[in-house]
Amino acid sequence: MKGGLVISLDFELMWGVFDVHTIKSYGENVLGGRTVIPKILDLFKKYKIHATWAIVGMLYCKDENELLESLPDKLPDFSNRKYSAYEHISIANLEDHKQYYFSPELIKLISNTSYQEIGTHTFSHFYCLEIQNRPGAFEEDVKKAINIAQQKHNSSIRSIVFPRNQYNSSSLDDCIRQGIYAFRGVPDSFVYSTRKREKETLLIKLLRFIDSYINFSGFNTYKEPQLSNGIINIKASAFLRPYNKKLAWIEALKIKRIKRSMTYAAKNNLIYHLWWHPHNFGKDSNNNLENLEKILEHYRYLNLKYGFNSLTMQECAQTYKV
Repeated sequence: MKGGLVISLDFELMWGVFDVHTIKSYGENVLGGRTVIPKILDLFKKYKIHATWAIVGMLYCKDENELLESLPDKLPDFSNRKYSAYEHISIANLEDHKQYYFSPELIKLISNTSYQEIGTHTFSHFYCLEIQNRPGAFEEDVKKAINIAQQKHNSSIRSIVFPRNQYNSSSLDDCIRQGIYAFRGVPDSFVYSTRKREKETLLIKLLRFIDSYINFSGFNTYKEPQLSNGIINIKASAFLRPYNKKLAWIEALKIKRIKRSMTYAAKNNLIYHLWWHPHNFGKDSNNNLENLEKILEHYRYLNLKYGFNSLTMQECAQTYKV
């Protein structure tokens, strides 16, 4: 079996950052992310890239009224209420800020683009490892995400990306019951272990940052996906960090790190899984797109020389027949 490049994107708008940012502090990134999505899709078409878009279900709604009509029957009860998107609805003034919270037209554009898989990022950007006191709430959330994707775009959801990469055996079991058979797991290195927000120490964040530029954790490639609790684990290899003007002098190291890992995967018939959020490209969009194109150009070279393939998460799961 030839190796493959898997790309997944977490499409979430403000629902992905509501607990750490405001529109004032991060709105520019979110709106920039909206603008950059068609350009990312154009690059994917140019280089024949298959990608998985993990979409927060709330984005399918056109406005606040439709969202309120679409809520799951069972809402979570987080001990720390700031982690609940449902609590955020009441204070966000959604009607005056629709572009930060809803995006059915961009979901349609993605759905209509060849070789793009629609996956889920849960309905509400649900944090599976934070304490919440209502059993069954996560499964109801995922069920609603699957239903709204089916109703709006006739999309059959088979892949999930867990918000903040938080998951456990219980949440995996819930996904299996809802017909999902693939998820993006974390790399094997301890710095990427799935953990609660409070355990995301500065040291852990620093080590992950360093790893984006210097090979600290290894190539994070693998021969084939593995089963975790009966669901196919298509482990992440790397997060594509956004361009940083202050670190422009080492930007080439980041791209070289990714390209070397891809080359290692291609030569050894392994999987390499790269991911990011569209809003990561929301500022310095041209520089971010330029970096992405460098990576995709390298993919094309590896495809021609080694038969390195481009795969969605679903295609990866099917190809390797775990």
